[in-house]
Amino acid sequence: MAAEQAAKLMSGSDGLQAVEHLVVLMLENRSFDHMLGFLYTDEGNVSPAGQPYEGLTGQETNPDQNGKLVTVRRIRSTDPHPYFMPGANPGEGYGPTNAQLFGTPNPPTPPVAGMQGFVTDFARVLDQPPQPNHTVLPGTVPADIMSCFTPDTVPVISALARGYAVCDHWYSSVPTETLPNRAFSCAATSQGHLDDHTHNFTCPSIFGRLTSAGVSWRAYGYHAAPLVSGNFPDIHGASADHFGVFTAFQAAAAAGTLPSFTFLEPSWGATGNSEHPILDVALGEHLIRDVYRALRDGPAPAWGKTLLVITYDEHGGCYDHVPPPTTSAPPGDGTIGELGFDFKRFGVRVPTVLVSPLIAPGTVFRSPDAAAQLDHTSILRTVERRWSLPALTARDAAAADIGPVLTLAAPRTDDVLAGVTAPASAAVNPVAGEVTHLQQVYADLVARRLIPPGAVAAATAATGPPSGG
Repeated sequence: MAAEQAAKLMSGSDGLQAVEHLVVLMLENRSFDHMLGFLYTDEGNVSPAGQPYEGLTGQETNPDQNGKLVTVRRIRSTDPHPYFMPGANPGEGYGPTNAQLFGTPNPPTPPVAGMQGFVTDFARVLDQPPQPNHTVLPGTVPADIMSCFTPDTVPVISALARGYAVCDHWYSSVPTETLPNRAFSCAATSQGHLDDHTHNFTCPSIFGRLTSAGVSWRAYGYHAAPLVSGNFPDIHGASADHFGVFTAFQAAAAAGTLPSFTFLEPSWGATGNSEHPILDVALGEHLIRDVYRALRDGPAPAWGKTLLVITYDEHGGCYDHVPPPTTSAPPGDGTIGELGFDFKRFGVRVPTVLVSPLIAPGTVFRSPDAAAQLDHTSILRTVERRWSLPALTARDAAAADIGPVLTLAAPRTDDVLAGVTAPASAAVNPVAGEVTHLQQVYADLVARRLIPPGAVAAATAATGPPSGG
């Protein structure tokens, strides 16, 4: 199939031109193995379409702080608090990510990752004195970072991954935390920044590119104006009709009036659905289901021309066994970043599921071009190829796009979530009432008046809870 995809990419004959609505849902801080590693384990890591899948065998290990090997384990619904695993917020950022990949905060030369530092780095987190907004569930131990969900515990994303396409080699764009990766997903650079201290950027974004080309777009928060609306200067002056909350997204999908490009954000609160550790993953399953249902249950002509990308901004310290590519990544805008990082390394694998009635079931999608990788800038490359836009930086110019996954000539009419029930957590939310990191970022952007007044007004005018929440 890789050869077929490569031929389609070269010829431009894939189904991308049939797509009129590209929708992106970006969740928070989970690795590929943590969410989808066990997707096809029981089938020998081969999909129903006969494609190899780089998932878990169940034998993967990491040494603990005493050198004892800890084996990966399945999260069961009968566990004490399955949807709040791994029981604490793992190490994030450039130094902790290096420690997880290389066993040291300072990457070796050459930077070949052994992926053997996850347990020891989680032990470091658990050994820290108690801190505000860093809850640790009672009984949490370093070995818990090796706990991974199964199709039974996360049935929604698993059913979509099986029913459409899953990318088992999609990497976060930078080996660090949230905001730099979200910047890469929208602008193909973080302008040298490696941490979340920088809340806004001065570079062009995909939203400005779309505006200049006269292509429609909207960004939706969940209950509030989207965080991304305060991140880039070419979005600050956008009119209020570019922004909304989740109920407005549902209404547009039901009416068949979605724009060409839609960017969806979860709720950032401690009781929200972003899936950031240690928030409730079950609520994220409900959000994924609700996004799919809004699109799938809308008018058939619109659904037949829709491509949904479900991904996560970074791995958030959660375990993954596959090293990032050793080939150099194009470094975005060429800025040498903080700590001397040159942005030529990708981050850790993250779960990415591609949903469209133009995708064959059981697809495991990888880049058809060995010289190009799938990372968050693949979203940008896909938008740019579909609507004939120039690249933002060298990174998205070189990225693989996802058009070749669209192999069907006619839209499917089946419903892969028919009969699938989103899970519910029986445990008490351990962080209810806390102020999350991204809530603090949001408050800063509002205080600095960087989130457009129109976006705030559009969110404030929305009433009533989103349906199906």
